[in-house]
Amino acid sequence: MRSNLTTLCYIEKEDSYLMMHRVKKEKDINKDKWIGVGGHFEKDESPEDCLLREVYEETGLTLTSWRLRGIITFSTDVCDTEYMFLYTADGYTGRQTECSEGNLEWVEKSRVAELPLWEGDRIFFRLLDENAAFFSLKLRYVGDTLAEAVLDGRRLQ
Repeated sequence: MRSNLTTLCYIEKEDSYLMMHRVKKEKDINKDKWIGVGGHFEKDESPEDCLLREVYEETGLTLTSWRLRGIITFSTDVCDTEYMFLYTADGYTGRQTECSEGNLEWVEKSRVAELPLWEGDRIFFRLLDENAAFFSLKLRYVGDTLAEAVLDGRRLQ
């Protein structure tokens, strides 16, 4: 059984994030969306174990500097609730490789809002841009539509 705990990381280089355009898997809840890199915890992993493994598997990069920015609770009517540890990283070694789940691309932070994103991702990108303190964000979806967003216990919509 897959864990409902996940990591998601946005690796930073100058004024850009490394993002994945999810176009390679047939059955993918994120199909055609742009997201960071990461995935589900494996048995006995800590959030950092999962972060480092998933980033390496999907990008070929080994993180040397990262920061836990928040916890996102994803609730949807189509699958089980997921608890995601959101990281940014600004240090890495290695050479970027191809990913079997999507196309990796460095995207200027100023262009991120133009991409097909989950609506709730726009909220945490704003928090990242504002260098917000550690946050807890609950996002409830009905289908692909964001029905509710709650930041640190306070309803946004």
